[in-house]
Amino acid sequence: MPAPARLRAVNVGAVRTVRTPSREITTAIWKSPVEGRIPVRGVNLEGDDQADRRVHGGPDKAVYAYAAEDAAWWASEGVGVPLGPGAFGENLTTEGVDVTGAVVGERWRVGSALLEVAQPRLPCFKLGLRMEDPGFPARFARADRPGAYLRIVEEGDLGAGDVVDVHDRPAHGVTVALVSRAMLRDPFLTWRALEAPELAAGLRAQLAERAPG
Repeated sequence: MPAPARLRAVNVGAVRTVRTPSREITTAIWKSPVEGRIPVRGVNLEGDDQADRRVHGGPDKAVYAYAAEDAAWWASEGVGVPLGPGAFGENLTTEGVDVTGAVVGERWRVGSALLEVAQPRLPCFKLGLRMEDPGFPARFARADRPGAYLRIVEEGDLGAGDVVDVHDRPAHGVTVALVSRAMLRDPFLTWRALEAPELAAGLRAQLAERAPG
């Protein structure tokens, strides 16, 4: 029997300062599991934050989901840090949900909140800091396991163990993995990615600029 589609963990994190060999940076990529019912309001989970909302957070990146199955795959590939819930900076660690194959615009009812898939995660150097490996963002880009950013359609609350009811999946079939490949590795997929009208506007504009003539 396949695992039920549910939340394995809900993770939040505050902004912290991290010293690198060249400078100090602020980041909230370190997230830890929390217990109980967590309100989902505005552009965030209660208790969660982002250090630089020019590139993180906002309506189209309000909640980040990553599959426990994808984390287990990374563990089998060899990563130098423990890969428990929140290791990828995700708010929702899912189980039994095809996050890689999530269709842009599909909706997830989780607890009393309604979330909508908006775009994949595009890795930055802070993921390398979290994994203690500056080459990890490039590995992440090649792996086609980007996780999914979700926008909040209906506010509510959720908690570990909640069922993830995936529904209202658009017929265009554009997945977060396809959009990730179009952005990071295969520009010839750009026109296909742009067939998803629910794609976050900022990412849509970037794709349109990169589209082959």
